[in-house]
Amino acid sequence: MEYLKGREAQIQAGVEVLARQCGDLMLRRSGDLQTGEIHFKDRRNLVTEVDLACEALLVEGLRDLLPEAHFQTEEGLVPGTDRGLRWVVDPLDGTTNFVHRLPIVSVSIALVDDQQVDLGVVYAPFQDEMFAAIRGSGAFCNGQRLNVSRPAGLEDALLATGFPFQRFDRIQAYMEVLQTLMRQCRGLRRMGSAAIDLAYVAAGRFDGYFEYNLQPWDVAAGLLLVQEAGGQVGSVRPMYHPLDGREVLAAPAELYPALEALLRAADSTYGV
Repeated sequence: MEYLKGREAQIQAGVEVLARQCGDLMLRRSGDLQTGEIHFKDRRNLVTEVDLACEALLVEGLRDLLPEAHFQTEEGLVPGTDRGLRWVVDPLDGTTNFVHRLPIVSVSIALVDDQQVDLGVVYAPFQDEMFAAIRGSGAFCNGQRLNVSRPAGLEDALLATGFPFQRFDRIQAYMEVLQTLMRQCRGLRRMGSAAIDLAYVAAGRFDGYFEYNLQPWDVAAGLLLVQEAGGQVGSVRPMYHPLDGREVLAAPAELYPALEALLRAADSTYGV
């Protein structure tokens, strides 16, 4: 993190300003989208003109903040990279929610050096909650320090996940895990924004979160939030890095092994 030394607060403040600008745009346009402003990347994967406008705003502003960093972004408005120093950006996480006027959306911005996340910001505009973390300095929401929960076990845990919507190669393993958790945990939630799920684990609102088949921009900032709030992050199988998004598991250390074991057992049963 030598590249940030002495300017951590300045960079974080700049990122938060940009996240709020995107959030303000979402608030203004919520419920006002025209049919022609909603496009399909594929059958279920939506993108709106608000996604594109927010990404353009972020690319311009982040480039001014740290000219030496490259980009890895969801909408790909600039040439991207998955190596070296880069901004990993989801300008509107929860686009389907946004289109349907469900106010669970976020802006997710992370500063990543190779596979280490050094700064993460997740802003939820409808709740006006700014989650932020710098590696080694703790995680915060609107200036208040965050700590993960300390559940006694699965029976006390409220868990979050995301449903498959594009790839269904692990659907049997996923359904096996859901059936098991429905019987063992206090409840399951599906918010529709991975960045918010991870931020809520960091805040102790969820006691754990898992999901398959995501992308780096969905999880990068949230992973750091959970770690800096005292939680554990990883992937179900050790050959994958959680930053890739292919498999993501986040929970307090007390609960992590039990969730990991359930997910691995289901994968092993169904040969995925």
